[in-house]
Amino acid sequence: MNIHNGSLYWPTTTIPFTPKTTYEKLDIYDVVIVGSGISGTLTALALAESGLKVAIVDKRELATGSSSANTGLLQYSNDIMLHELIGQIGEKDAVRFYQLCYEAMDDLERIAKKLPIEVDFIRRPSICYASNENDVEKIKAEYDTLINYGFPCDYWGRNEMAEKMPFTKHGALVTYGDAEINPLKFVHGILSKLEELGVHLFPYTEVIDVFEDNDSLDIRTNRQPLYASKIIYTTGYETTPVGERVGADINRSYAFVSNRIAEFSDWYEQALIWETKRPYLYIRTAVDGRLIVGGLDEDKPEAPQSDELIQQRTENLLQQAKELFPDYDIQIDYAYAASFGESIDNIPFIGEHPTKKNQFYLLGYGGNGTVYSMLGSHILKDLITGNRNEDANLFQLERKYGVK
Repeated sequence: MNIHNGSLYWPTTTIPFTPKTTYEKLDIYDVVIVGSGISGTLTALALAESGLKVAIVDKRELATGSSSANTGLLQYSNDIMLHELIGQIGEKDAVRFYQLCYEAMDDLERIAKKLPIEVDFIRRPSICYASNENDVEKIKAEYDTLINYGFPCDYWGRNEMAEKMPFTKHGALVTYGDAEINPLKFVHGILSKLEELGVHLFPYTEVIDVFEDNDSLDIRTNRQPLYASKIIYTTGYETTPVGERVGADINRSYAFVSNRIAEFSDWYEQALIWETKRPYLYIRTAVDGRLIVGGLDEDKPEAPQSDELIQQRTENLLQQAKELFPDYDIQIDYAYAASFGESIDNIPFIGEHPTKKNQFYLLGYGGNGTVYSMLGSHILKDLITGNRNEDANLFQLERKYGVK
């Protein structure tokens, strides 16, 4: 599957990650993880720090899948607002879901600070503005709900927006405790940490099939077989080697990264920007003064091969960005398209396969993939090490939209 195409920005900010050594595979691993992106590396870190023998396999060069095109926006708010999620799954579960996302922000910061390289983790507020006047009530309802359950946020009217931003809208929800990150540096930093912890890294190793072999799993690859007590699929938006996703919607989106902008003094704390309409526009800054602008989601799973189409779509995004920031001299330096996944019920897929024992999944589909990966790594660590996790049932796969 072609999961991204065009001129990616994040790979220009760092060098490719290459394992420091060639590993002799173990006779058996405690866990083999399929996928070396954010989900796979965060999960490997949680397991390795618990003392387990872990290997990561990836059919590509390490960390060259979706992490290379990740937006790097980290937010505790979800694509489905809390007051809407309460109506869908009930108050207790919906609030706990949001609490887990909020707690995951601190966990991501903790990990970012202990990595051997700088990964550009910076705390930012988020501004979700009402795309039209009819959405103001929706914004206000979400503000009331978040405040009621103790989540830090504000509501801005037109005048407050005009004071703090170079544009104004009918209203906006401002959430606090969010962040931006360089997702590719983040993965590279974790991979370096994993090598220190003794995790084996196998690039260009594609899992073909998995068979039960007494109390272990026989993992057949395009290179050499591996044996493990358990396997975790963190394959992102690609088809999993085992199991079928039910209720997964794979789409594609467009983004561009601008030239360097001189300064952002009129932009409140360089907040992460998004909006209420779907698909939504999002805008953030990068540490070198660029804008990262994305949106225009399309109901097609693969990134387009056409550079002309990517250019057309990103020119559209450029015009939207200029409408919000008319005084900025914004130009397109990098333009690309990438696949992304959503679950129909707005809940990521985390847990053990309903019928295939010792085969687990962490598919963080949704607007908060990195946040979901963080909380999911804790859940899987508990499930695999035999500890009770009170939150695992929220994300289990034996549901209407899960993995079969």
